Amino acid sequence: MYLLDANELIQAAREYYAFDIAPGFWEWLDSCMACGEIGSIEAVRKELLAGNDQLSIWAKQRPNYFLGIDSDTVAKFAPLTQWAASQDFTPTALNKFAGDAADYLLVAYAAAHDHTVVTKEKPDPHSKKRVKIPDACAAMGVATANLYDVMRATKAKL
Repeated sequence: MYLLDANELIQAAREYYAFDIAPGFWEWLDSCMACGEIGSIEAVRKELLAGNDQLSIWAKQRPNYFLGIDSDTVAKFAPLTQWAASQDFTPTALNKFAGDAADYLLVAYAAAHDHTVVTKEKPDPHSKKRVKIPDACAAMGVATANLYDVMRATKAKL
């Protein structure tokens, strides 16, 4: 399964796949989410619901597409936290990563369930001020992809 980072959905809705100009994108996404090819986690949904826009309405209407944290995911918290603490991140970066439930939980969930994280973030192993999703994924043995790779893999036709 492909797990979407919040920024993939936010940027799609605000820019190149806005609801009014690319309804086919959202139809494709609904189809892939309904059959379990694509999903995300509840923490991402909470980020989307915080907005007051069409994306928040979309997320509100699709609670089943967002997965809850389970015991397998919780089992990944310690190794993920240990990896982050062993790097050269600032205390602020570590606190934000652990406190930024969506990124942290997304990586842990993907690691627990052998899923691929879909994100726009680029790896930056020299980063000290921010824990990047691709770096955390690499440390946990989690694959990453961009949205276009996922669209091709699922044979999207808009």
